[in-house]
This record gives sequence, C-alpha cells and structure tokens, in this order.
Amino acid sequence: MLKRTLVGLLRSHEQTGEKAKDPLLKTRYYKLSKDKLWEEVVSTLKKINGYKILHEVPNVGEIVVEKKTITGRRQDITLTLFAITPVKSAVDIYSASRGSLGDLGSNYRTILDIYNALDRRLSAYKIS
Repeated sequence: MLKRTLVGLLRSHEQTGEKAKDPLLKTRYYKLSKDKLWEEVVSTLKKINGYKILHEVPNVGEIVVEKKTITGRRQDITLTLFAITPVKSAVDIYSASRGSLGDLGSNYRTILDIYNALDRRLSAYKIS
C-alpha cells in the first residue's frame, strides 16, 4: 500500500488489464453475456455512493463515470466491457485524476472499490 502511495506521488492514473503486474488489477471475467453484464455494472455503479455516470456507449462497451475524492479532486473513470464469447464477458477499468499532481494511490483504490462491488454483486458469475 505504501508503494502505491509513493507511485501515486507522481502518477495520476491507474488501469487494469490482462498483463497487470498487480493481481488486483487484472481484468475481471464473468459468465454473463455482455448485455447482461452491462445492466449489472450500470446498476452497481448507481448504488455506489459518490459515483456519477456521465456517458454510456453500449456499442463501444464504455461507461464513463466521475467520482469526487475527499480532497475535492475529480476522477474520470472509464469501464470497458468486452464480450469474450456469447456467455462470457470481461471488464477493464481506467481511472485518472484531473489536475497535475499525483493521486496518492486514490485511482488504485477507486478501481478496487468498483471491482469489489462488482465481485460482490456478481459472485455467482465470477471466473477466477
């Protein structure tokens, strides 16, 4: 966690992906169609305090969300949903803070918050 804060002194973004070194930032997979996953993700985001959905672009698979941090800075978060097969889909997240200073690891924590909320809601469908 300290390492994340130190990295966050300089960096003001974080993202997930297939090749992420941190296992907590690996792409999440679910046994759901992309459309069903979309409904679940949007519904989950609406229930998490402090997050505001700005744009939904279903044909591209992107949901753009804004979060205001404790310090008053804003984070722009993009969730990208992919159909892997008709019954398997994935979610990646990119989070960036507005402003020039680092984020002290807040984008990392934001991604984990969203993934944890999705994992709780979709635990029956999660593919590890």
